[in-house]
Amino acid sequence: MQYPLKLSFKIAALAPQLFVRDSAGTELMYVKQKMMSLKDKVTVFSDSGQTRPLYEINADRIMDFNARFTFTEAGSGRVLGAVKRQGRKSLWKATYEIFAADDRSLAVTVEENPWVKVIDAFLMEVPIVNLFHGYFLNPKYLVTDTASQRPLLRVIKSKSFFESKFEIDRLDGPADESTETTILLAILMMVLHERRRK
Repeated sequence: MQYPLKLSFKIAALAPQLFVRDSAGTELMYVKQKMMSLKDKVTVFSDSGQTRPLYEINADRIMDFNARFTFTEAGSGRVLGAVKRQGRKSLWKATYEIFAADDRSLAVTVEENPWVKVIDAFLMEVPIVNLFHGYFLNPKYLVTDTASQRPLLRVIKSKSFFESKFEIDRLDGPADESTETTILLAILMMVLHERRRK
């Protein structure tokens, strides 16, 4: 994959829909969240035409702050890994733990500056100013390898007025394609949750 990766949401879509493109603008994935479902269910397609489903992401429980999301290959159902939001920790700093298929901890994604969230919540209550807060307040999330503590990727919310956009920068990894896919799917799930905090 050619980094940085660009993530942008489809404007005015009823269900959250997300485009994933590389630095050259090539579409890599198209993500669609199922509407009106008690449990989060997300399908990752190869393109926005939704011609070929690549992966499924399913929650293990109904609308829970500590839900775990499992990634499987579409068709075969082979488990690739999972991500779990750390509920209590996430009250201050958004924290997501990423797991391999064998349930081994691969990486952790942590919000770098939780004060952005605090200021963001405050500005949302100020008339007129709340229209522009998405342009100035842009949280960053660092993905760190669990074993070596190496920083692998950084996720940055880009400046935008009307819709959330994110960018994924490569730092020092991941080392192999399988791990990279699992971590990318975890980031997609995180972004679907964190974008609600415009």
